[in-house]
Amino acid sequence: MNMSDYTRTTRRCGFAEFTGDAATAIRKYAEKHGLDDVEAAAEHCFETVSTKEKKGFFRSSTETVVTSIVVTPHHLVWAAAKNDEAPAVLAARLRDIHVQDYETSDMYKLVADTGVNISGPLGDAIRPSAAFIGLGPEQAAAEFREILHSRTSLS
Repeated sequence: MNMSDYTRTTRRCGFAEFTGDAATAIRKYAEKHGLDDVEAAAEHCFETVSTKEKKGFFRSSTETVVTSIVVTPHHLVWAAAKNDEAPAVLAARLRDIHVQDYETSDMYKLVADTGVNISGPLGDAIRPSAAFIGLGPEQAAAEFREILHSRTSLS
């Protein structure tokens, strides 16, 4: 079994405390897609920082992915940004998605990692699709999992 190349840490935070441009990207996405005022509706916010050391022949560098997560009464919205790039945002209606702890998935046997698999209609996709949200070992990550499982009927 391979271990994930990422080291992850997850924290609970406020919407205004998101790193970089995540809050702005989430607001714009919500406005464009007709979601509620995500910031006002945010009941829970979390952020995971995933780092991976990349070793090259002449030098090594660190890849950092920041995932900012918002849970509203009806939606899960998250933005992911790699190395200070513009965040990519996705959203899903909580009642329409299936949540699986990654550690219980078949993929875990191939690559050990921690997080949740989200499947169902994501973003603008007409067909069901899937996404992975990496999580650290902290209590905040356990709280996020608990909230997701309690809010999704398909878990």
